[in-house]
Amino acid sequence: MTGESDLTKLLATMRPQLNQGVYVFTTVPGGAVPSDVAPVVTVVEPEGVTLVLTRTDADAAGLGYDYLAGWITLRVHSALEAVGLTAAVSVALAEAGISCNVVAGFHHDHLFVPHDRAAEAVAILEHLAAPRN
Repeated sequence: MTGESDLTKLLATMRPQLNQGVYVFTTVPGGAVPSDVAPVVTVVEPEGVTLVLTRTDADAAGLGYDYLAGWITLRVHSALEAVGLTAAVSVALAEAGISCNVVAGFHHDHLFVPHDRAAEAVAILEHLAAPRN
């Protein structure tokens, strides 16, 4: 199934959803991902493997972190070649002083924002999606 690539439609139908929990970014040198964790994002870098996972899993595995994030899923099925969605979302959040780490999945885009501002970020995104008269 092909994703949406029209920016106007993407913004109007993005339906941001705040996933429950607190998420953290951590790294494991040498790529040895502990078997007792379930990362929601894995990125292989020369310095090690970056994991995004729940704070609970990181604590249980003894993995260090210093950034607490809320995880927002944009529920529109965005095409990987779509142009402008990341920029529009990033600008809206940046104007409010909210950092945003974006990860594109096959079906959806995922945003990791400061946990203490996650609800505010969802409200900003809902406003961005609202129809204009």
